Amino acid sequence: MIPVRLSGALSLIPGLVACVAVALAAVAVQTLELRLFGRGWIDAIVLAILIGAAIRSVWTPPAGLRPGVEFSGRTLLEIAVVLLGASVSAATVIAIGPGLLAGTAAVVVLALAVSYGVGRLLRLPHRMAVLIACGNAVCGNSAIAAVAPVIDADARDVSAAIAFTAVLGVAVVLLLPLLGAALQMTDVRYGVLAGLTVYAVPQVLAATMPVGAVATQAGTLVKLVRVLMLGPVCLFLAVTTALGRGPAGEAAAAPPRLRLGQLVPWFIIGFLLMMGARSLDLIPAAALPLMGETAKVLTVLSMAALGLSTDARAVARSGVRIAAVVILSLLALLALALGLIGLLALI
Repeated sequence: MIPVRLSGALSLIPGLVACVAVALAAVAVQTLELRLFGRGWIDAIVLAILIGAAIRSVWTPPAGLRPGVEFSGRTLLEIAVVLLGASVSAATVIAIGPGLLAGTAAVVVLALAVSYGVGRLLRLPHRMAVLIACGNAVCGNSAIAAVAPVIDADARDVSAAIAFTAVLGVAVVLLLPLLGAALQMTDVRYGVLAGLTVYAVPQVLAATMPVGAVATQAGTLVKLVRVLMLGPVCLFLAVTTALGRGPAGEAAAAPPRLRLGQLVPWFIIGFLLMMGARSLDLIPAAALPLMGETAKVLTVLSMAALGLSTDARAVARSGVRIAAVVILSLLALLALALGLIGLLALI
């Protein structure tokens, strides 16, 4: 009899193989670009999403692939985020300055208010409006998953919010570099823009790695601040829900107790620990390039998994009003981000 742990590991292989195949196809297309045009117009990270999504649009992966695809899209990408912490030192954080850190927190609060207001204006139920607002302003699916039990959200609302966030998150990753180029943004400004607008931490890597290391560092740090806002947001919602007077004045049952892992994901803690190790010179200089390349390889594999998991057809089944709220919320977040960048006059 195969041990349970070994059986679980073996179940990952088919999905991992599928993600590797998509990733290799993305690398092959990028190599072809280099040979034909002398440069790569679309990075392998983005190509992996496009190829995976194209396959998913015409073919539904069998259940046997799901464990490996989910492992690639989540765990491998979280490991990449941890490794990325080694590329960031305390000096980099200090260079960002308190103005940007405070501004990022302010953008999250304003985006929450605007998104929730738009949702209620378009007659979405209170809980659905809260889910979309948190997913948009904080960290996408992770925020939705963390907030759902706090406000006692319906499973259908959670599924619809996650479906839109997943699809729109991919669209942002693909389109944001074009916006940055059109606005002729510096690497720092573009990184900050990505950190303020991209939904998930791992997706920030996909949006910034093709631009450069500086953009990736800036984007990851700003996004880190947004993620850390999840704790105060969940606490606020827990208190107001328990008091029976949420943002819309609706009564609700007392929320469950929150665990630390719901408020601060493990890979964020890992990122901070790696950043601390880098700042204290505990990581050999020779290991840094290898860690950076490993993070990029894992990111390409994870973006392949993201593409294979993205079903654009799910959006069409979720309703016009939800689509309108999600898109308007994202546009509001983008406007707030550009306003902050202009206000701080970043390099």
